[in-house]
Amino acid sequence: MAGQPPPETVLTDAAHQAGPHDTVLGIEDLHVTVHDGGATALRGVSLRVHSGEIVGLVGESGSGKTLTCRAALGVLPKGVAAARGAITFAGEDVTRLPARGWQRLHGSQIGAVFQDPSSYLNPNLTVGSQLAEVLRVKRRLPRAQAHRRAVELFTAVGLNEAGRVFHQIPAELSGGMLQRVMIAIAISCDPRLLIADEATTALDVTIQAEIIELIKELRDQRGLSVLFVSHDLAVIRELCDRVIVFYAGEVVEAGPVEEIIERPRHPYTQALLRVASVGDFQRRELEVIPGQPPHVGELITGCRFAQRCPAAVDACTAGDIALTRPGPAHEARCVRVDDPALAQVSAAVAAPVPDAAAAGGSDPDRTGDSAAWDDEELASR
Repeated sequence: MAGQPPPETVLTDAAHQAGPHDTVLGIEDLHVTVHDGGATALRGVSLRVHSGEIVGLVGESGSGKTLTCRAALGVLPKGVAAARGAITFAGEDVTRLPARGWQRLHGSQIGAVFQDPSSYLNPNLTVGSQLAEVLRVKRRLPRAQAHRRAVELFTAVGLNEAGRVFHQIPAELSGGMLQRVMIAIAISCDPRLLIADEATTALDVTIQAEIIELIKELRDQRGLSVLFVSHDLAVIRELCDRVIVFYAGEVVEAGPVEEIIERPRHPYTQALLRVASVGDFQRRELEVIPGQPPHVGELITGCRFAQRCPAAVDACTAGDIALTRPGPAHEARCVRVDDPALAQVSAAVAAPVPDAAAAGGSDPDRTGDSAAWDDEELASR
């Protein structure tokens, strides 16, 4: 009715206590526009994160991973909007949830961790006081109880001498310690979902591995669902149950992580594997994906990867390409998804190669992902 505020979504106890296979986060046919509707940055993105599941989003910078996370958190910046589609949390539609409704979800139901933890912490306050404040506001704990609980959480995320860390400011802690602080804040109110956007990217390899193990432990101990964003398929393989591959604002491939890594069916996923530290490292030295992704909002007919793809044929640019299923739980957006030649390339990507000579040596005229396609195959396009 006129004059009434927009309705807020209420998450029922039944939704919160659903069974082990329920959908915690659902995104269906999401289209996100930028520049006040002047361009479309996300096109038809759909994904699910089930209870206790870790789902990875992977792709180059600008592929739409972070924008998808911001939409799922209800924190799209000014001029950016969900123009079409639906976002659900625990079965409830939150697509048009007002700011006050999102504030109630943040922390208590959905936690978030980002790439640069120092930019999300007040440099003038101790990290313990910042965590305790969350507990006092969200959980309404008395000051002393919030202090004790904060120390317990710091201990739970692997911070040694948690009582001392409580009284330190961000500048006194390392990057890995700060990320643990942010994880402690994110899980402090026992959320159902953790969104981790490039949470390990800025860390060295050893600390990165520790954060990955910590996220696994939180999933196992708390039944936490995780949406994990990375540009590195090696990290995704180590942590995730399923992976969704983004390119230029679209999902181009999705499925169980081992299925995607062992049998990638989209040329872009194959290209990512060749430049990632997955499998045999020697044959991936200095490899890059030729060309550049399209500009945000650029109008392209057909496959958005076609201009960079060594397997492209005329059908790739003839019209829209839908996700198809090369396997029961495997989807790929490619007109050649059932082509035996593409399947052979998948096998070549996954198979270890003894040395560079066995791989056919190097050819200065062939770079990046095109090297995996033989000359006869390229000539037939």
